[in-house]
Amino acid sequence: MTQTLHSPLLLCLLLLTAWGIVGLAGLIRPASVAFAGRTLFPLGAVCGAAVAYVAATSLFAPAEQIVLSIGLPDLPVHLRLDSLSSAFLFLLGAAATGISIFAAGYFRRGEGTPPGLMCLQYHLFLASMGFVLLANDAYSFMLAWETMALSSYFLVTTQHRIPEIRSAGFLYLLIAHIGAIAILLSFGVMQGGSWQFTFDAMRAAQLDPAWATSAFLLALFGFGAKAGLVPMHVWLPEAHPAAPSPVSALMSGVMLKTALYGMLRVTFDLLGEPVWWWGLILLALGLFSALYGVIFAAAQTDMKRLLAYSSIENIGILFSGVGLAIVFAGTGMRIAASLALIAVLYHALNHAFMKSLLFLGTGAVLHATGERNLGRLGGLIHRMPWVAWLTLVGALAIAGLPPLNGFVSEWLLLQSFLFASEVPQAFVNMLLPLGAALLVLAAALAGYVMVKFFGVIFLGQPREAALQEAHDAGIAERAGLAWLAVGCVLLGLLPAQVIALLSRVIQPLGFSGLPLDDGSWWLLVPLPQRQISYAPLVFFAVILVVIVLTIAAVRFFYHQRVRRSDPWDCGFGRLNSRMQDTAEGFGQPIRHLFTPFFAMARELPSAFDPAPRYRVVIGDRIWRGLYLPLGRLVRRIADAVAWLQQGRISTYLLYSFVTLVTLLALML
Repeated sequence: MTQTLHSPLLLCLLLLTAWGIVGLAGLIRPASVAFAGRTLFPLGAVCGAAVAYVAATSLFAPAEQIVLSIGLPDLPVHLRLDSLSSAFLFLLGAAATGISIFAAGYFRRGEGTPPGLMCLQYHLFLASMGFVLLANDAYSFMLAWETMALSSYFLVTTQHRIPEIRSAGFLYLLIAHIGAIAILLSFGVMQGGSWQFTFDAMRAAQLDPAWATSAFLLALFGFGAKAGLVPMHVWLPEAHPAAPSPVSALMSGVMLKTALYGMLRVTFDLLGEPVWWWGLILLALGLFSALYGVIFAAAQTDMKRLLAYSSIENIGILFSGVGLAIVFAGTGMRIAASLALIAVLYHALNHAFMKSLLFLGTGAVLHATGERNLGRLGGLIHRMPWVAWLTLVGALAIAGLPPLNGFVSEWLLLQSFLFASEVPQAFVNMLLPLGAALLVLAAALAGYVMVKFFGVIFLGQPREAALQEAHDAGIAERAGLAWLAVGCVLLGLLPAQVIALLSRVIQPLGFSGLPLDDGSWWLLVPLPQRQISYAPLVFFAVILVVIVLTIAAVRFFYHQRVRRSDPWDCGFGRLNSRMQDTAEGFGQPIRHLFTPFFAMARELPSAFDPAPRYRVVIGDRIWRGLYLPLGRLVRRIADAVAWLQQGRISTYLLYSFVTLVTLLALML
């Protein structure tokens, strides 16, 4: 079809190319922090805002396709923009805008990689994620997918002189490539025996149930490895702490959602009608990942590792929602499936804002204090009020408290679980309520984790004397944090409008959307027949009224009686930071309740130790029980076959001769 300058697909293509050009411009002055911070990252933010705008307007446009005569012979690049791509492009552009604004004031000298080269890697990462969302054939999808993996690997290993960071980057790249192989095999199965690698050919292929199931399971393994589903999660708590905070925000807030996009694209678009029991596999993996992630988050003492495990929890919630939608769609419950899918898309958008805001907040704290260990922080709300209050918005949102955005999507997903009794499958309608209970447990523990996160970092007294010299974030960093915080508030206060847009997203996938009550823009009634509703604006207004009345009562009625003094300390006037709750203290109840999840090593002092010290090291049983033995097995196999490489040309010629003779014998 002919593309015009007003084509949303062409505009998106130009904007993604502009990201690449901005990145290449960093090589002009690779050592200049000022050039990258004052010019290139702001330009990247402008491109992100433009991508978000074009994607939002294209939700109402019909799907577009274009073929670019570039690449390998007979393998041109096919691109397609439909409502599902537009929704995730909006997520990418909106989150990248705030993160890029923050990055303009964040990166400084001494980060390891020169700023100009880092700028290239950063914007190439953004552009490659955009091309993943536009790809309409296996070749261009895998090309963009691998570019995304490689560019993010170099960003993770920015401080590549540190051995632990190089190790974290290698682990990330290894699992990313194993997942990519599974995705490629899934595309090969979906070809249906033809030589057409386009997604249109895969949609038209008629796969028998066995091959369709194989393609689904391969896609689940590949995209699950990128998303961080348990047990493929081990790279995530290592890579996120190693990366600079804006990169961690992009990886957690956006990159993980490309895996969700791929899973939705394969399951509901390329494979056609899903089989209901596929959803049970996703439900089990998703709910276990959610519970596993939040339990480990509660036990962490490193603030970035805590957020990394929190990302595993939220990815588990997202994939459990996809599994629930598959169960409903496979059993003919289209309205329930629509509700579950909209909850998934809503939570993906919410998580992009919430988790990006939290990672950027930790980045500001890290720059101001040089500390990631929660045990050495505290009281920063007095030294960093802007960072503290804006981070509080993200913490309350991800804890699922109304009227912020995290509550809406989790509430919608919980509402979809209430359809469990109507599933026409024996025992399934009895097991699904257990999933609802696990979801509620994970949400409650997420609130517990955020109390620990915010309270230990920002409240109380400073645990180190050096924290008295901490400084608040700069103007650009505040602006980036504020952008994401405003997104959390707006997505929470206007859910009816957001759901109306997301209903347009799922219609091309074969779902009719939700029968919203159009008469109440301020009231969310997702299912009028169920008589369930939520009014966030009313809730927000009540909160404001209570706050205003409380302030007025104190100021006008008790003004003469107010005395300012130190809080009562039980008659003991020598309280200090050592008497505050610590991160280890917050995590101790979780460690006791969920001991089987952890591989713990304790360092106990002796009775005669002049400087007694008690320490607990939290390990991952899956890492120690699965990946370490697997690594030892691979090493043994490699050592066993090492004798094949003896360095003698006569031996290698013998290998070639034996191979040729074997092939000739097989041909005969």
